[in-house]
Amino acid sequence: MTVGVVMGSQSDLAKMSKAWEALSELGIGYEVRVISAHRTPDEAVAYARGAEERGLCAIIAGAGGAAHLAGVMAAYTVLPVIGVPIASGAMGGFDALCSTVMMPSGVPVATVAIDGAANAGVLAAQIIALSDPRVRERLTEYRRSMAEKVRQVDAGVQAQAQAKTAGGAVD
Repeated sequence: MTVGVVMGSQSDLAKMSKAWEALSELGIGYEVRVISAHRTPDEAVAYARGAEERGLCAIIAGAGGAAHLAGVMAAYTVLPVIGVPIASGAMGGFDALCSTVMMPSGVPVATVAIDGAANAGVLAAQIIALSDPRVRERLTEYRRSMAEKVRQVDAGVQAQAQAKTAGGAVD
């Protein structure tokens, strides 16, 4: 299975790379494109219309400002589209968040947090896991690994606190 990762401009590249890093970690293929909903609208429409034919199972679309890229993708495909609002300009991404999340009835875009491309990759994996048990297993292991990291940090913090208490620190 392959996920399309598109972004509105090259300046989104560093933030959007988190999406394909997550996909790669979970063993999911991806393709990456820079396509502007406003500067290259014909390419945006062609990309979305041809997504299923190319074997994509979802599209992650990131853009800042007016952030219409995810909506354009959703308008031209029935595949799940996950929008990533990118922080930019005076509004710090709030404008992109509103543009991405406020889709009309019948043309949804699942939307993650501002600059939340890593979660977009994980969400795409969760969608794929509905029909692919191997991806489901990798997601389960991913979650186990995250939990273990938290447990390790917790153990370290507890040890530090106990050492301070044993050393005579009193409130």
